[in-house]
Amino acid sequence: MKAYKLKKEYLKEYLKSLESFGEVWGPVKKVKFDVYERITDFSQLNLNALRPILPLKKFLIPPRFTTFFYKDGKYENALKEAKRKIIFGVHPCEIHALLILDRLYKERFPDYYYLINRKSTLIIALSCIPDDKCFARSLNTHFVEEGFDLGFTDLEDYYLVWVGSSEGDDLLRLRLDLFEEKITSKDLDHYIEWRKWRDNQYQLNLDLTAMPDIMELSYELEIWNEIGEKCLSCGTCSMVCPTCTCFNILDYLNIADEPGKRERFWDSCMLKTFALVAGGFNFREKRADRVKLWYTHKLKAFITEFGKPACVGCGRCLANCPVNINVLEIVKILKGEEVAKK
Repeated sequence: MKAYKLKKEYLKEYLKSLESFGEVWGPVKKVKFDVYERITDFSQLNLNALRPILPLKKFLIPPRFTTFFYKDGKYENALKEAKRKIIFGVHPCEIHALLILDRLYKERFPDYYYLINRKSTLIIALSCIPDDKCFARSLNTHFVEEGFDLGFTDLEDYYLVWVGSSEGDDLLRLRLDLFEEKITSKDLDHYIEWRKWRDNQYQLNLDLTAMPDIMELSYELEIWNEIGEKCLSCGTCSMVCPTCTCFNILDYLNIADEPGKRERFWDSCMLKTFALVAGGFNFREKRADRVKLWYTHKLKAFITEFGKPACVGCGRCLANCPVNINVLEIVKILKGEEVAKK
């Protein structure tokens, strides 16, 4: 990957220039949450944002959208092209989540809607400093070498900018006059020292050694019932998790000459109605069964299938679960470690 330097004073000018390429989005503070929002006033951009409440997946598979219209036995895709978007400020762990979504939606059963949105979405990564809810280093998702078009590393008074794709090169060349091509040994030393320093800022650790086996051996433990009693089945964990992909569909039948349509929307295996089928039977009536399924997917099934957990250490479950059920707590419980009462 080729690298350049960009002085911080030029950042907003550069991002403004990207509007000629597509819509520019980035993290903005809304009350107490950060959200990915289209940027028109670049002074609103929050460069210190850690975890926008809804992750990057909202651009690729929106929370609710129409998939197709149908009439007289024929159907027409509602999404034929997507607006080009440049998402700035995406952190390494979030890009690892994007790579997981790519495997799920692009490989065995390619998802038409995901592919269109993915193709039209360019990613500008931004380095970050962890807080007390981040544990990406434990999962090796605190740095990234693929999945982005441009990657910005904050080195005090300038950014070290990595070109990750040909599209990223196109983005950079929109204002090549703002960038410096010469990377010195001093810059390299600065970057290495920053990496070491940043890695030492992580306060949380997650050890997933033998976790698929631990999950298998713990499947019938009473502890799941205790966790189930605590869970509210609100589905918040699924909505904010960058790797959750459950969805549902609704068909709206055509009336008279109006075409019918099918809508697709985010769903959650934590909700009571998720496994409800015709006749009123529910495969996962108990909250304990739903919690167990969610963590089985994150900590066992995905590791078994793809060699890595379906967790990237972003800390959203820690930050948003109203009753403090999260990956760290569950792993500690299953490993017999002491868990602080909250």
